Formats: sequence, C-alpha cells, structure tokens
Amino acid sequence: MDPNTPPQPSKKLTRRSFLKKAAMTTAGALVAAPAAYSYARFAEPKWLDINEVTLTSARLPKGLDGLRLVQFSDVHLGFHYDAPALEQLAQTINGLNPEIVCFTGDLVDYAVGQAGGAYVKALSLIQASVGRYAVLGNHDYFNGPNAVEKVLNSAGFKTLRNAGVRVERGGGAMWIAGVEDQWHGKPNLEKAMNGAASEEFTLLLSHCPDFADEALKFPVDLQLSGHSHGGQVRLPLYGHVVTPKFAQKYVIGRYELGEGKLQLYVNRGIGVSQHQVRFLCRPELSVFTLRKA
Repeated sequence: MDPNTPPQPSKKLTRRSFLKKAAMTTAGALVAAPAAYSYARFAEPKWLDINEVTLTSARLPKGLDGLRLVQFSDVHLGFHYDAPALEQLAQTINGLNPEIVCFTGDLVDYAVGQAGGAYVKALSLIQASVGRYAVLGNHDYFNGPNAVEKVLNSAGFKTLRNAGVRVERGGGAMWIAGVEDQWHGKPNLEKAMNGAASEEFTLLLSHCPDFADEALKFPVDLQLSGHSHGGQVRLPLYGHVVTPKFAQKYVIGRYELGEGKLQLYVNRGIGVSQHQVRFLCRPELSVFTLRKA
C-alpha cells in the first residue's frame, strides 16, 4: 500500500444491509430445500448407477478368471416399485451380459400379494449363462418367506437358505453359499458350507452385511450383501444418516476383512423403503469381474 494513500474508512454492516443479506440467504435456503427434496424424491431414485468393479483373488481358479457377475438387491416390490419397472431392470441386466446373477434379498417390501405372477414373469426375463442365485432379506420374512422363495424359484433362481451349490465354468469351480437373513431368519453358514472343499473359492450371499464378521470364521473369499441401501440418504462431509440393524458396521461399497482374507461388497439396492427418497446414494447394479491374482 502507498504510504501517502489515506486509509479508507472501514465498511460497517448496517442493520439494513444485514437484513438484506439475511433475507437473501433465507430466500436461497427456501428455494434450495424444495429443489433438493424434489431431486431426492423424483429424480435420484430412478437414476440407476451401473458400477463396474474388478475383484482379484489368489484362490480363484484359472477357469473362473474373467467371470462376469451382476448383483442386484433390495428391490422392495410393492413400495413405489412394480413389475413393469422390474421388467425394465431385467433388460438392463441382460445388456450387461452376466454369466452369473446374484440377488441379495428384499424382493418385496411387505408381501407378494396378487402380483406374484407378474413378478415371476419379470424375473424370468433375466438371463445368465452360468446361473442365477438368490437369498432372502428381512422384508421377505414379513408375510411369510416361502411365498417369496416360490416367486424366485419359479423364475429360475436358486434360492439358497442355509445351502450351497458348486458352480463350474471353463474347467474351474467355486462354491456359492447363501444364508438366511440375520434379522428375521436363522443363518447357518456351517450348513451352507456343507459340501465345499476348504481350498475351493467360496462366494457367500448374505442379505445383512454385518454377517461378514461371522463369515470370517469360515473359508469364505467374497461376500455380497445389501440391506443398508447405502444409507439411502447421505450428506456431504458426513455420509449416511442412518442404517438398519445388521448394517451398522459395513454400509456401502467394498471392504477387506481379516487382512484381505475376506472381501465384502455392500450394494446400495434398487428400491427404497419407509421413505421414497434417495440423496447422494443412487440405486445400484454391481457388475463384478473376477480375476485370478
């Protein structure tokens, strides 16, 4: 600053200017709040995120190297999601050319009801060259899990309730295990692993992601889960606001447990529950490519 330049008078915040700025800030907030709600209510729940993920494992057999697997979860049919929307989702899944499709629970929000036939038709459209597998979620138990299991099985999925199956491809094999819901079912991973070889690459389907702490006790390589919806509403610099029981520890995305022994992926789900909103937490299709390390 030039020493010969006289100092400028400081600008004082007058009451009038303060009220003007406060009014502008308030007006901006009033405009932003409805816009944010409209986005969360009408836009984001329909804005599907197709998330490509590569997972590597030294235990994966060479014959399964490059296997392409699609996971979807938490459809919540009957709560702002219907059979035509499920048919559209099926076509999207088919466009991803999956070899295996895994569904990780909460097909319905409360009950199958009279739309069961339409749900079977929509799910039957999903194509996978190696196989389609499913587990039940907590909402699937609300009005009887057998009805939901019947829909899935009738559509060509193999529903794994404390059960497992060996899957072969390209001369390689892996074990796919599925457990009952941790909240309303009686998960028994020991039973689901019956028949699996200890050296065999094992994929576990569990609706609840926090079951991973139990899975660590077994030779499980990869667990796919849903349930959390990723929080459904996430705030900048804060993350999820709330998650349900058994999705408190592992909420969204990929985790490594037991020094890399177990990889866990938590899918954000397709539908919504309780509140028809999503914010900074788009619905997700997970597309995995399995690679031998």
